[in-house]
Amino acid sequence: MLIFIKNVPRAYAWGSHDALPALLGTAPNGGPQAELWLGAHPDDPATVAKATPAECSLLDLIESDPERYGVDGGQLPFLLKVLAIGGPLSLQVHPDKDQAAVGYAAEEAAGVPREARERNYGDANHKPELLVALGEVTALSGFRPIEAVRRDLRAIAAATAAGPGREALEWAAGLHPDDAEAARRELMAWALGGGDAVAPALTSIQRVAVDPASSVEWIDPSRLASLRVLAEAYPEDPGIFVSLLLHLVHLDPGEAIYLGARQLHAYMGGIAVEVMAASDNVLRAGLTEKHVDVPELSRIVDLTELAEPRLAARTVAPGLVAWEPSVPDFRLLRARLRDPDESETGEGPLLARDDGRAEQVLVDAPYPLVLIVTSGRVRVERRDADFDEVASVGRGQSLYVSAGGAIELSGCGEAYLATVGDTWSGVSQGSTIT
Repeated sequence: MLIFIKNVPRAYAWGSHDALPALLGTAPNGGPQAELWLGAHPDDPATVAKATPAECSLLDLIESDPERYGVDGGQLPFLLKVLAIGGPLSLQVHPDKDQAAVGYAAEEAAGVPREARERNYGDANHKPELLVALGEVTALSGFRPIEAVRRDLRAIAAATAAGPGREALEWAAGLHPDDAEAARRELMAWALGGGDAVAPALTSIQRVAVDPASSVEWIDPSRLASLRVLAEAYPEDPGIFVSLLLHLVHLDPGEAIYLGARQLHAYMGGIAVEVMAASDNVLRAGLTEKHVDVPELSRIVDLTELAEPRLAARTVAPGLVAWEPSVPDFRLLRARLRDPDESETGEGPLLARDDGRAEQVLVDAPYPLVLIVTSGRVRVERRDADFDEVASVGRGQSLYVSAGGAIELSGCGEAYLATVGDTWSGVSQGSTIT
């Protein structure tokens, strides 16, 4: 079945005030609108928009007939989101499955309330995630070469007047010269530990970042700009220092980053589609007023260098590409469609360029899909059902497509479709989300 779904954007403080309304065709409400959740996650399941006389969530629909609507008789193992990032998110990392199972069991056994500030685990699942930019996106993602970090620390120290701040930065730059992972571990523990030397080091970094007269020739201007953004959003937060350990990534529309479990990251700005495993487990490492559990963060985080944060798409067919990370929980497809009888004007800055489009795209659906149209209008049709299923989906609208025969997409626009990965089959029969 083709089932329209909808949800209310979540009003996190870091959200943009206008990007999601522009995509959804709604009026701004004066407040931040950060995330649109399109899935069956228990914390905020999407609502079935048109199919039932009484309000029904996608979670309820799947539970009512999991064999018909679910994945192998269970709930969705993935969650599709649209992110509208108006300001930097917290630095964060998500556990792998073994770590999540251990952490969740320990907190349950200790009786830590689910709503408690110090609670780290709401479930026993991992949370890898994939983000594809709809507009320009800036992110911090994965550990960069430690020598680049040392170079920047020394450059900031050189631009700082003699004193405790300069001394702390020079000390940090010289830690564990022959062991990159040990250096990262100790630098994070030092920054987040709140010792006496941390505050002057942060003050030095912030002064260099926000002073237009400062000249730090050895630092990439975009890195300096990112430090300025963080200093303005989170003054005196140790996450500013931790951010220097990470790649600074600038994504153009259609580019993607994959954030595997245990990979430290933070989004800084832009609008994007994101798909992840259906979990909400987060360990934070600064740029936040929320709980930072340094010992648990140290247990979770992967300290190895990440060579390349970006994930390239694979062309499946004309008009259709796929991002396929090495996890069974999800993959993401993008269909770009052209209609020679319709104009592509009037869609605003999110309208994709006319490259790689097709008049029709066929998408297999052996498992359910969640679809959102990000520009134009897309016709979705399944012809081999008991009766033809057809939906006309406009920009900002979403569909839940139950498992069955292939769907055919046509029209003029762009759509993203989330489903399980190619390696899902047999992974988790009767899976559920707790």
